[in-house]
Amino acid sequence: MANNRKNQSHVTNTMRKKTMFVSFCACLCFAIVAANMFRIQIVNYEKYKTRATQIQLRETELSAKRGTIYDANMKVLAQTATVWTIFVSPAESKTEQHRTIARGLSKILEVDEETILTKLKRTSSYYEIVKQKVDKPLADEVIRFCKENKLSGVNIVEDYKRYYPYGDFAATILGFCGSDNQGLAGLESYYDEELTGENGRVIAAKNGWGEDMGYGNEVISETRDGYSLVTTIDETVQHYLEKHLALNAEKHGAVEGAAGIVMNVKTGAILGMANYPSYDPNEPYALVDEELYNSIMAITDDTQRSQAMSRARQKQWRNKAVNDLYEPGSVFKIVTASAAIDAGTETLYSTFNCSGSVQVENRTMKCAQTWGHGHETFSQALINSCNPAFIDIGLTMGKDTFYDYFYSFGLAEKTGIDLPGEQNSLHYTADNHTTVTLASSAFGQSNKITPIQMITAVAAAVNGGNLVTPHLVSQMLDSEGNVVKDMTPEIRRQVISEETSEIIRNILKENVDTNARRAYVAGYRVGGKSGTSQKLDTARDNDYIASFVGVAPCDDPEIAILILFDTPTGEDGYYGGILAGPVVGALMGEILPYLGIEQVFSAEEQKLVSVTTPSITGYHITDAAVKLQQSGLSIKTVGSGDTVVSQYPAYGQKVTTGSTVIAYTEQGEATMVTVPDLRDKTPRSVNSTLDAMGLNISEQGAYSGNSGVRVQSQSPNAGDKVPMGTTITVTYYDPTYVE
Repeated sequence: MANNRKNQSHVTNTMRKKTMFVSFCACLCFAIVAANMFRIQIVNYEKYKTRATQIQLRETELSAKRGTIYDANMKVLAQTATVWTIFVSPAESKTEQHRTIARGLSKILEVDEETILTKLKRTSSYYEIVKQKVDKPLADEVIRFCKENKLSGVNIVEDYKRYYPYGDFAATILGFCGSDNQGLAGLESYYDEELTGENGRVIAAKNGWGEDMGYGNEVISETRDGYSLVTTIDETVQHYLEKHLALNAEKHGAVEGAAGIVMNVKTGAILGMANYPSYDPNEPYALVDEELYNSIMAITDDTQRSQAMSRARQKQWRNKAVNDLYEPGSVFKIVTASAAIDAGTETLYSTFNCSGSVQVENRTMKCAQTWGHGHETFSQALINSCNPAFIDIGLTMGKDTFYDYFYSFGLAEKTGIDLPGEQNSLHYTADNHTTVTLASSAFGQSNKITPIQMITAVAAAVNGGNLVTPHLVSQMLDSEGNVVKDMTPEIRRQVISEETSEIIRNILKENVDTNARRAYVAGYRVGGKSGTSQKLDTARDNDYIASFVGVAPCDDPEIAILILFDTPTGEDGYYGGILAGPVVGALMGEILPYLGIEQVFSAEEQKLVSVTTPSITGYHITDAAVKLQQSGLSIKTVGSGDTVVSQYPAYGQKVTTGSTVIAYTEQGEATMVTVPDLRDKTPRSVNSTLDAMGLNISEQGAYSGNSGVRVQSQSPNAGDKVPMGTTITVTYYDPTYVE
């Protein structure tokens, strides 16, 4: 019994000691924990707060949306599309998942698998870009892949990329953006700061798996979307310009391309500006010229191939209208003539005598008409584009007066157009002129200017004498569509008087009416001047630039059009009036009606006015004849019946006043005739031939009332089978005209 009590006492003491020991240890641990908590939460609070913040908080940049570029009628020419940036966060991913991540993203995004693995090994990084500018379908596929495999550390951030809905349309005007949405050419570059806007920043708390901890986001700075631009470009006018420029540049084999500008002469607004060849700003680094691309890729040396590719791209992106210099040739005579009349050194009554050449110091300078123009007035000198007469005009004016006007017309300074890389002219000054250089400058050689300088000077010559600033942007809008800034520039200065400007307009109209008929458009009072300038600084002989500038309507000018072909090699030669004149005429014929310019016909032009054929089907022959005559048309019947059962041209067709409508009085197919060969025939011969065959005529080109003109081309072609009553379009040329 005593032993049991003794044993119980021993167990109790042992348990008490163990309990005291455990309690002591627990108290000690608590004390240590409390001390550490005191040290962490009180003593080192700021240190650990900062460290926790660094681990938990992620700062994300919010991209501003780049502004839209519109045409003058608010059609979208360049806009921003939503895309996504795919990036990995090695610090938040699991090592055992790296291979799965790399393999999956490589397959979806077409990025090298090892490259992704290398990025994932940077374990202290939270942001390693895998691919930018990813479209929605691929971004959605990445999201599905990560969810299916329960992956962490793969992130997707919304971003933007530039999109040009019309492809290569107006490419050299719009330019393009790089991978970081920075403007690299055209308006995108010139207005990059305004279009870009300001990025914002947001900070969000993330857990160890990269998931939002739900504390809310703290916005550090708001985004401001970029401003949008309303351009002066009219999509319809630009379309006409690009169409005709491309067709004719190919036809005439323009080795160094072509350029065209359509300008409002009163405001300087650019309605259209085009280059050929062009490129697609959606893929600006892809060479359009496949032959050139293949030749570059055939270069074996990497450095040389890279340099060649860079040069080719730079050339592809150049805007000839603004970035390139050329000698304007006879188009420049508009400036010389304006200066001489305005300065009073010449009048409309001034006369000249051209023998075909003139001696200037030790140089013999020739006229295009080598046998000479003989006696001619001032107006005739400009219409004839007579070099000896303009040499006389320039030398009489003197170098000081000549260059006072050269400067006043803006030809010694940049125009200020809102495009990057505008070149200034290379020109002689009054100080370094010689008699020879002044003589050649007077008719458009020796000085090199840009096409935009040339058309701006022409605008001043015809708009009443005001030098305007060519521009492409009229307004700047905020993201809500409110006008932030009106961009229309003011008139720079008065260059010549209104009286001088009116004289020049009248001469230019007379030139197109009687001489440069390829630019003529009935009813629209078109004036213009051709230019054919030799390129004196090339290795090849006989390289030329063919150009033509047209203005309309000449009684109150609205637009000017300049077209040039650089180094044409086609069978039609290299003269500006022959190559560029018809392009200006075709553009005037489409653009002026589109702009709502009213036609005003002279008595001669009234004969060429088109009318719509009325319906005569079901009419008695007599009644049908009366109805046609009321529309200015005549009738020719085919068949023995007395009632019209069909007609050709059909109801609603456009035909020339005076045309004949074939009235069929019996059922059956239309009578077919073979189109005759009309080339080199006179207007009288053409009219009699077609009238005898029951064919109608539409006349274009040189004035048909001049018996000296001949047919240059016809449509339909000789030998074609067409229904009787078909209109045959003939284009005349004047064989006596020498450019």
